[in-house]
Amino acid sequence: MSAVTVERLPGHVALVTIDRPEARNAVNGDVASGLEAAVDATEADDDIRAVVLTGAGREAFCAGADLKEVSAGRGSALRTERGGFAGFVYRERSKPWIAAVNGKALAGGTELVLACDLVVAVRQAAFGLPEVLRGLIAAAGGLYRLPRAIPPNIALELILTAGQLDAERAHGFGLVNRLVPDVEGLREAALALAAEIARNGPVAVRQSLRVAREANSGLDEAALRALTRDAFERVAASEDFKEGPRAFIEKRAPRWSGR
Repeated sequence: MSAVTVERLPGHVALVTIDRPEARNAVNGDVASGLEAAVDATEADDDIRAVVLTGAGREAFCAGADLKEVSAGRGSALRTERGGFAGFVYRERSKPWIAAVNGKALAGGTELVLACDLVVAVRQAAFGLPEVLRGLIAAAGGLYRLPRAIPPNIALELILTAGQLDAERAHGFGLVNRLVPDVEGLREAALALAAEIARNGPVAVRQSLRVAREANSGLDEAALRALTRDAFERVAASEDFKEGPRAFIEKRAPRWSGR
């Protein structure tokens, strides 16, 4: 059985699942290579416009690194050259990824969530960077991404105390976009959000995402304006730039080419 599965669903959406429920979906070498392959596949598929990432089972989205692998001296297998931890956290992706958090997302699990663009979570989900409990640090982006995603003082408390943030508070802070009551409704809610994105012009979505991701990157105003101008020029040069207004005038749904 593959540690990561990829399902192409109707409506230009893909569902990627970390499938190690017996290990709380912890990241081992198979998960890292599987997630990297999932990114490769969804990036290469022009029919895919949005991707949902979730964990198998009801208990955990991802428990972070598989410490059994680390203690056995196989920690390097949990990273890839292009993607970093889990083959994902540092990987450049042109399409929006939605984390569908079905349970606890701790340590590297939270770092996977922070590497996604949007988050849908069940009420029993929890987030945290408890690495200091083991004398480690959250070295896969969590130490700087969490303070960008929630109030910095709250993030610092979680980092230094190894505490957990429940889904209700995470939603209140804006880390979670949509909160659902239970796991049964999670897939539907996450796929509905993906479908809302996928119905829009794919070139415009990709270029909007490209600029918005840089909003808190430290780029100055001039650099952000230049990036926005470049994004607009790319959209204006696309076939979809003409199709959107044409469909509006003709009172029909647009037929996006993605080019």
